[in-house]
Amino acid sequence: MEIKIIKAAPEKMKPKPKDESRLGFGNIFTDHIFTMTFKEGNGWRDAVIEPYRPLQLDPTAMCLHYAQEIFEGLKAYRGKNGEIFLFRPMENIKRMNISAQRMCMPAIDENVFVEALKKLVILDQDWIPHGEGTSLYIRPTMIATEASLGVHPASEYLFFIVLGPVGAYYPQGFAPTKIYVSEEYVRTAPGGTGYVKAGGNYAASLYASRIATDMGYTQVLWLDAREKKYVEEVGTSNIFFLIGDELITPELTGTILPGITRKSAIQLAEHWGMKVSQRQITIEEVIKSSQNGSLKEVFASGTAAIISPVGQIYFRGKEYMINSGQTGPLAEKLYNEILQIQYGLKEDSFGWRFKIN
Repeated sequence: MEIKIIKAAPEKMKPKPKDESRLGFGNIFTDHIFTMTFKEGNGWRDAVIEPYRPLQLDPTAMCLHYAQEIFEGLKAYRGKNGEIFLFRPMENIKRMNISAQRMCMPAIDENVFVEALKKLVILDQDWIPHGEGTSLYIRPTMIATEASLGVHPASEYLFFIVLGPVGAYYPQGFAPTKIYVSEEYVRTAPGGTGYVKAGGNYAASLYASRIATDMGYTQVLWLDAREKKYVEEVGTSNIFFLIGDELITPELTGTILPGITRKSAIQLAEHWGMKVSQRQITIEEVIKSSQNGSLKEVFASGTAAIISPVGQIYFRGKEYMINSGQTGPLAEKLYNEILQIQYGLKEDSFGWRFKIN
């Protein structure tokens, strides 16, 4: 499929941020957007990169009423010699098509997807920040646009990609977070959409997240919906526990997002000769191991932060300190290893780095 490119007029291009220390996350967007449309019987068509603009939707567009909406998140990184890298983009593309299948939405040709990513990032490459830990965030999204209030899979869709420069996730350093265990609310249930990146999953998490924030905690540690005892995810990230010499992360049973950073952390740990288990782990096992001293580290993994160490867990009115509230050596090693691969600062023996210029 040919991708048409309409460049923004120089006088209409946005001023780029001057202070990279104030970028934040998800508040600044570049000069261009990629879009293409789908109509049942015609397939995907009208692929275009054009000046960034608002979307125009009918008030009865089905995404607004029945939540047919999926997305992905990845980043572009500026290497030391001006190279531009993506990190495992084909994993994001495959995962988005899995999400599409679950939400009764059309698949996207992988070649068109990756070509759109490359062309859009290269066109807006001047927006990629230069500072350590900064990057260009990429948000591919698909929404149902058919104008209908009947409850059925839509026949029309819009796929778009927007970009935005983002700052280092840890502006004050690589510091441990505090997490709150929720027993009252759940993120998803067996047979639901927990394993896909659907907007509804995130909407369902907001109330408990607000409770945690109001109590002074960074994220919610979600438990399973059926028995409220098995650990699943933390916030919007995957979770890891180092108990003794075993690195444990919950197995993928359909309620947990198969994170790309999760997959990378597992592969690295196994490459280093560690014992890695993908299995069910109860919150009681976590608390007991904290009490007897065998819980050495807890950390989350995800695109935004890469690795996020956990220093405290709140459960049933008590706080449990992890590694004396300090970042553990494994979390720090994984963070640095993945970061250096992403920026082209270290040999990529896994073939994860994807150079686009």
